[in-house]
Amino acid sequence: MKKLILFALCACISLGAGAAKKNGKKKKSKEPVEVVDTVSIDTFSYHFGRANSNGLKMYLAQRMGVDTTYVVDFLKGFEQKELTEADKREKARLAGIEIRKQVEEQVYPNASKQVNDSTDVLNKTLFVQGFRDGFTGLNATIPMDSTQTIVKKQMEYYHRVAMEKKYGANRIDGEEFLKANAKKDSVKVTPSGLQYKILTAGTGEMPKKEDKVKVNYEGHLIDGTEFDSSYKRGKPVTFPVGQVIAGWTEALCMMPVGSKWEIYVPQNLAYGDREQSKIPPFSCLIFTVELLEIEKDSAK
Repeated sequence: MKKLILFALCACISLGAGAAKKNGKKKKSKEPVEVVDTVSIDTFSYHFGRANSNGLKMYLAQRMGVDTTYVVDFLKGFEQKELTEADKREKARLAGIEIRKQVEEQVYPNASKQVNDSTDVLNKTLFVQGFRDGFTGLNATIPMDSTQTIVKKQMEYYHRVAMEKKYGANRIDGEEFLKANAKKDSVKVTPSGLQYKILTAGTGEMPKKEDKVKVNYEGHLIDGTEFDSSYKRGKPVTFPVGQVIAGWTEALCMMPVGSKWEIYVPQNLAYGDREQSKIPPFSCLIFTVELLEIEKDSAK
């Protein structure tokens, strides 16, 4: 087809050249016209479809797990317009095989790792049985929300155990520090365990939980490591009293504006077993806090 088209074009060019010579006039040269190798829409349709099949075998093998040596069977399905009941049953069975493979190779290992990074403590057989029964509704002696509650509580327990094993020394060090610190005459202790020392006694209003305050502060670990300071940033911070760690909220609600306190926050009133930037889990924290003002809502 390509040769025929090119041949026709050549013929037209030859005829055009002869006509120019016959008229005895020299035509000005024009910009070269791009020659497009076109085909019929039918031929194009076929080849366009063929081009789109490129990579299909790899997709079938890698993404769908199909053995591409069974091309004849694939084509039978490709030509079939609708699924028969037998096909639907077979499709469900094959999905079961695929999901079981995923449970074995992905779901169970990931769940086991959530419980313990190094030791496989779960019973794999019962895990798979529970997965199956949860899907089918078999042996539904307790509702699913109860199952979720059991899992949530147990995972919280395993998390506490793991964190205690890894960071428990921080908690012990903090408790010993607070025990010694509480014996100092200048330090006061609240029923919650929060400790504070008044550096400057303010005379202004005391904020409430729903108030927004402006403060300057710096924070240290009990070993003296500084982890934050608004003083060094050169700018006070503003925040709602009720949206900070519990130790801060409690202290601020006792501080008159103009006060400057040093507060000693037990880990359970700080970040507990959470790692927060430069603060390791179970850390007792020491803050110098200066309450500058209570910001009033101008709309009120």
